[in-house]
Amino acid sequence: MNKELIKDIQPEKDGEIVTLGGWVESIRDIGKIKFYLLRDVTGTIQITLLKNAEEKVKDALKEVKRHSVVIVKGEVKKNKIAPGGVEILPSYVESISSPIESIPLDPKQPADISVRLDFRPVDLRNKKNWAIFRIQSKIVEGMTNFLNINEFVQVFTPCIMGIPSESGAEVFPIFYFQKNAFLRQDPQLHRQLTILGGLWRIYDIGPSWRAEPSYTPRHLTEHRGCAVEFAPIKDESSTMKLEELLVVNAYKRVFEDCAEELEILEIKPEIPTIPFPEIRFPKVYEILKEFGKNIPFGEDIDRESEKLISDYIKEKFNHDFVFLNRFPSKIKPFYVMYVDEDPQWARSVDLICKGLELSSGGQREHRYEKIITQLKEKKMSLEDSEWFTKFFKYGAPPHGGFNIGIERITMQMLDMKNIREVTLFPRDPTRLVP
Repeated sequence: MNKELIKDIQPEKDGEIVTLGGWVESIRDIGKIKFYLLRDVTGTIQITLLKNAEEKVKDALKEVKRHSVVIVKGEVKKNKIAPGGVEILPSYVESISSPIESIPLDPKQPADISVRLDFRPVDLRNKKNWAIFRIQSKIVEGMTNFLNINEFVQVFTPCIMGIPSESGAEVFPIFYFQKNAFLRQDPQLHRQLTILGGLWRIYDIGPSWRAEPSYTPRHLTEHRGCAVEFAPIKDESSTMKLEELLVVNAYKRVFEDCAEELEILEIKPEIPTIPFPEIRFPKVYEILKEFGKNIPFGEDIDRESEKLISDYIKEKFNHDFVFLNRFPSKIKPFYVMYVDEDPQWARSVDLICKGLELSSGGQREHRYEKIITQLKEKKMSLEDSEWFTKFFKYGAPPHGGFNIGIERITMQMLDMKNIREVTLFPRDPTRLVP
């Protein structure tokens, strides 16, 4: 029996016979009339059981509970007061599955997020969660469509590393036959090697892991990103121009396709204007000092600093986004390009949105001799890094990129307070199931 999508049942179909499948979200009994709200992945529709309905239909619906999965066949009727201006008068009902226990969590009622995550599959039935993940899907679609149109190739880099890609303190070791291995922190190094292979415009969407014992509303141990790498570039400004276009296209796609979802969440995010503001170090220190925040010259900034910088940008430029550029080179990984004329600074860029870092990127060092020098400065093993560095002996174009967090851009676009709200099944230091 072919089933239609609820979103396709419009008042123009008045009088047609359709077949639908979905969850029973709610049941209302008003006198001799019953209303069943049926939901599928595209929306909800009212099933109206009138007192003169056939007995076999009444008998079938007697067995239906909230959260039952049903198939309904019936006539489409215009009804201005029904959700979406239309209802279904059923002529056939089949219950596919019904709860055998009481639902442990009412998805229509507020509950602590830890409880909701314990019962996440039930929690996801809440229409606000449905809206969040529809929007997240469109964010990714907006980014990938933009990249595809601009001749970027989607690639799939390894998630298992033979050595830690950045810091050994923040990686997850895994059992890999008789060898040591690690879950990747970022697809960074393999993206660069792919550039060296001649694929000069690539993107990789996938997971990364960081073994940080952080319990904040902003951190996960497993997260997903849209990682972009391309060549040739002029300098780190090329990566910034591409990234702001990528973000704008993500916002535009949400605005074009998610009006209903934004209405459910009661939010109206604004499409950011281009260009995004940029602040370079050491100017960052000067601005923070105006707020009474003193960061030692040459040191990294903290979460509070990112929030203060965002407040400054909002007041001065009325913008939610800002690029922080030219970070101190001593705090950055060996593969980042230093500024030749002033090597205490690196061509390293973070994108901040409303006080939260969305991505890190910039220009990579493509000169073999410089890479080796920087490895030595970081006191890293030349032997352990040779699997990566040796390919730069054969010529490499100036290149760069970034990795923008999918959960984080969703969180900031929707003004969510906890990143777990926008993560299907979050992983943090205490949560491994469901």
